[in-house]
Amino acid sequence: MQYSQKVLDHFMKPHNIGKLENPDVEATEGSPACGDQISIFLKINPDSLIIEDIKFQSYGCASNIATGSIITDLAKGKTLEEAKKISWKGAADALDGLPAVKMHCSVLAVDTLKKAIKEYEVKHGLSQRETFSKKQIVEELKKIIYPGVGEDIVTLKVVKYVGFEDGIATIDVDIPKFDKYRENVVEEIKEHLEHYNEIKEVKVTI
Repeated sequence: MQYSQKVLDHFMKPHNIGKLENPDVEATEGSPACGDQISIFLKINPDSLIIEDIKFQSYGCASNIATGSIITDLAKGKTLEEAKKISWKGAADALDGLPAVKMHCSVLAVDTLKKAIKEYEVKHGLSQRETFSKKQIVEELKKIIYPGVGEDIVTLKVVKYVGFEDGIATIDVDIPKFDKYRENVVEEIKEHLEHYNEIKEVKVTI
């Protein structure tokens, strides 16, 4: 697998690695069982809302470590509003690209950062948790990357229908039977949605 020199540099000597003592907020996404996990710890100035310090811990491959490193570099010194604008594509670009099959690592790192920011904002009355709806399901599906091209399945129009009723999430996807990533995408959809308490069952039709 071909990695850019920046990916290798951040993998071999990751920045901001470790755990902050008494962080203002922390967040973890992914799981070792699925192959990748990242935790992010933030120290935030309560007056300026600037991220004064940030660290991460990672379990996973070279791309997972590298994206955790670059995300913390991009977020440090930024206000919360600025940090929320960091995208997974922007993070990948800052690393001079990632292999398509590893683009999900960038999504995981950005998602964890935004989760930590959201937790801080809710905790300090800066925002409220949204009522769970189909919108959250669609947003979660945007985090699932089709490994063949390194783009999310919503943008690629792989997702044809999203429904949510009586705790059942119904997802229709259009992936040919011969596609080698077909089952992988289906499993990713289930893994991403099943951790929501509001969802009792995930039905994926292909």
